[in-house]
Amino acid sequence: MHRRTLSGGERQRISLARAFLKDAPVLILDEPTSSVDVKTESAIVEALERLMRGRTTFIIAHRLSTLKHCDWFLRIEHGQVVGIEPSTTVADGERRAFGGLAEAAEGSKAHV
Repeated sequence: MHRRTLSGGERQRISLARAFLKDAPVLILDEPTSSVDVKTESAIVEALERLMRGRTTFIIAHRLSTLKHCDWFLRIEHGQVVGIEPSTTVADGERRAFGGLAEAAEGSKAHV
C-alpha cells in the first residue's frame, strides 16, 4: 500500500470544506488561497463569498484578490493596526492609510 500525502492546496480545500460543515458563527482564515494555482484560487474566492454569508469572518491574506468580498480592511504592521478602511474606499482608489494597497488590487496576482 502506498501512502500519498496531500499537497498544500488539497489541505487548503479540505480545511475550507470543514469550515462549511462546521457552520461556525465566526471564521478566521489564514491565507486561504496560499499553495493553490490561479484557477483554484478563483474557485476558492467564490466559495468564500458563500461561506462568509451571515458570519463574522477574519481573513489574513497578502493577496488582495482573496479579500474582494470583504467589507472592511485592517492593515497591520509590526503587530499594530495602522489603518482601517471600508472596502469601497480602497476599491475607489483612496490610498491614505493603505499606501499601495489599492494599486495592488488592480493586479490579480498582487501581493501586499
